[in-house]
Amino acid sequence: MKSRTSLTAGFVLVLLLLAVALLSLVWTPYDANHMNASRQLAAPGGEYLLGTDQFGRDVASRLMEGARVTVFAGVVAVGIALLTGVPMGVVSGMSGGWLGTVVLRVSDFLLAFPALLLAIVLAAVYGSGTLTAMVAIGIASAPGFARVSRAATLRVMSAEYIDAARLARRTRPAIAVRHVLPNIVDVVIVQASVSFATAILAEAALSYLGLGTAPPTSSWGRMLQESQDLLFSTPELCLWPGLAIAAAVLGLNLLGDGLRDRVDPTLEGVR
Repeated sequence: MKSRTSLTAGFVLVLLLLAVALLSLVWTPYDANHMNASRQLAAPGGEYLLGTDQFGRDVASRLMEGARVTVFAGVVAVGIALLTGVPMGVVSGMSGGWLGTVVLRVSDFLLAFPALLLAIVLAAVYGSGTLTAMVAIGIASAPGFARVSRAATLRVMSAEYIDAARLARRTRPAIAVRHVLPNIVDVVIVQASVSFATAILAEAALSYLGLGTAPPTSSWGRMLQESQDLLFSTPELCLWPGLAIAAAVLGLNLLGDGLRDRVDPTLEGVR
């Protein structure tokens, strides 16, 4: 029951995030970057649903555009981590011996680099931006996928149908594609949902520090940074992006918990 509730709540929140992001591609109440000097710090309600910021920009429109940036950032970061980490984990789990050890040590080497430090280095070399930040987050997240994939691969490799495939003289790539990958996709999806939430937080943090999404593109983290000086006079400017980040991360974590319990029901109620 608990896993079903988590899964449903997480699915609804994630679906809402995706819906807002897709809607922002074709419609927003106002131009997110349009400044109206006569409507600075307008109160929520009426003409502007969530009010305006200190530059007269519509907060609701900027939140919608920020949702698009958030989804893009998560997809890029998780995609890089998945495409890098899963092959490493599968190769390590299937090979064993010195090759498996080498792959695992490479994963540990990547794990030694904090994502924020890597983002700072890449920003210094290539310039700050959403893509640069997410490449750093993706590389830093790859070891998590590698370890999860390796553990799942070791479980699959101990199954009897793998012995049958070997007796049938199937090659290792064929066994990986035909038997291993389809049987570890569930745990990879769970890891992806958790990593997506981490990527959202990382993008917001990097944008807040000026290392993520560059202006004038709207970002939830940059909205927090721009409104911090008005925290006591106009606190709602910090409230809206903060709630958006919290809802997105909560939804993905609930979705991940629900999926994890579905994959392994023995974990329900253990945490």
